[in-house]
Amino acid sequence: MTKQTAPTAKTTDPWLAKYPSTVDYHTAFEAIPLYDLFDRSVAKYPNQPCLDFLGKTFTYAEVGDMVNRAAKGFQDLGIGKGGKVGLFLPNCPQCVVAYYGVLKAGGTVVNFSPLYSEPELLHQIEDSHTDIMVTLGLEVLYPKMRTMLAESRLKKLIVGTMQEVLPFPKNLLFPLFKGKDISKVPNDDAHMSFKTLLANDGAYAPVEIDPHEDIAVLQYTGGTTGVSKGAMLTHANLAINAQQIRVWFTTCEDGVERMMGVLPFFHVFAMTIVMNMSLMAGAEIIAHPRFELDDVMNDINKKKPTIMPGVPTMYSALAGHPKIGDYDLSSIKACLSGGAPLPVDVKERFEKLANCVLFEGYGLTESSPVATANPIDGENKAGSIGLPVPGTRIVITDPEDPTKILPQGESGEICIEGPQVMKGYFNRPEATAETLRDGRLHTGDVGYLDEDGYTFIIDRIKDLILSGGYNVYPRHVEDAIYLHPAVEEVTVIGIPDDYRGESAKAFIKLKDGEGTLTEEEMIAFLKDKLGKHELPREVEFRAELPKTNVGKLSKKELVAEEREKYEANKAAKA
Repeated sequence: MTKQTAPTAKTTDPWLAKYPSTVDYHTAFEAIPLYDLFDRSVAKYPNQPCLDFLGKTFTYAEVGDMVNRAAKGFQDLGIGKGGKVGLFLPNCPQCVVAYYGVLKAGGTVVNFSPLYSEPELLHQIEDSHTDIMVTLGLEVLYPKMRTMLAESRLKKLIVGTMQEVLPFPKNLLFPLFKGKDISKVPNDDAHMSFKTLLANDGAYAPVEIDPHEDIAVLQYTGGTTGVSKGAMLTHANLAINAQQIRVWFTTCEDGVERMMGVLPFFHVFAMTIVMNMSLMAGAEIIAHPRFELDDVMNDINKKKPTIMPGVPTMYSALAGHPKIGDYDLSSIKACLSGGAPLPVDVKERFEKLANCVLFEGYGLTESSPVATANPIDGENKAGSIGLPVPGTRIVITDPEDPTKILPQGESGEICIEGPQVMKGYFNRPEATAETLRDGRLHTGDVGYLDEDGYTFIIDRIKDLILSGGYNVYPRHVEDAIYLHPAVEEVTVIGIPDDYRGESAKAFIKLKDGEGTLTEEEMIAFLKDKLGKHELPREVEFRAELPKTNVGKLSKKELVAEEREKYEANKAAKA
């Protein structure tokens, strides 16, 4: 079996002295086909629950059988080495089955977010060379794919139904009560039902996989250069990152855990941690098609998940539930926060309520994604993204001279070295060369290593606000605003300023019942917490703030709004 060893540690690596005693930084991981991790659990835990979907449970043996049938079905459609199959799905059994079925057939999975606009879907389908797409016959999904079938290179849609994966009697009641949500799907050569895909004996033809070279997943991202492009994640990248996270979860016991699967599998964070790592560990995934606060709280109370990855906005919503005292959160042993900076206030509130460790991690699509995390056993530094996971090195480089490594304590660009770093961007050699340099993934994030080797992020390089010659980091301003007890969420961006060039503007969502806070009161609150150049020039209160498809606060919509407003005002004055 091919082994992937960790990069050679240097005796000067500052995190080694503080590394948790329960984790071996030098662990050698197996570079294997990603589906082998799942197959081992099928062999070891055949009769144990693998998926719980809205009350219907599927065992590891049942899911394993469906995966083999899907693999043969895809091969019968011509999918082999390097063939692309898109998944346009929420969290559901068909998503897991199709994902591993494509990989066993020798193909490459291309994840598509159901929240993408049609132009973005069209770009990604064409760019990735995707000819087959798997989706559900629901009005929130199918109409977009029907349009793509007509306008893009797509040749076939494989369409599943909710009825085929719901428990009795929900499967019978769904068409009666949700009929308007079900799409009419044509019966023609361009369409195939998911049932038909699986209607075979499962005897697929095994494909020889080179884990370091063969692409398991094309995961689209804005990346570090702002253009939507496909990160080529190999079988080794994803299999090793799942193993790295499994080692980090020191409280995890194989074959007994229950994973709360609320984060969408089409996003790299959930794909690796909620799906791949769980299935490697023989855990049961409690899958939710989307984050609905009351549904999640009820399942925590009833189904007793033990691990719950999430994003900061999710933990803020859970901690702020008006009836939080009515729910039993005691089953949860550990929660991992990623996708966005975790405000210290949110961390402390949730940990107090759930009486468990909420630790922050960090990574990018390009690193499969996890590169660092605070330890479960060991010092958990609030505000830090933690220590490198085993086999990973964090290097801080000079943004002006990427070849120059900065000393400990100095701020610069965070770079990642490790076996989970992508092969490159699909058909984007220039973007690949810009992001992967000297064996390092350049993240575009500004940060530093403290005296113990913990990494702290200051901000995104591209989010930096240059105000009157001074650097203003939005995250620093956001952290100060979060100190106000009335604030639930905040996003800070740079807006055009004819005098300073740029100034900070804060968009704030207040907690329920806290609607009386004024702009003047917030500025007065911040005056002893921020420098004069850092104080927001404007504060705007909103009922909701823009978010990405995983619930991460998003800046781009606000930046576009402010730019449009500025240009309109400029034109009016001309």
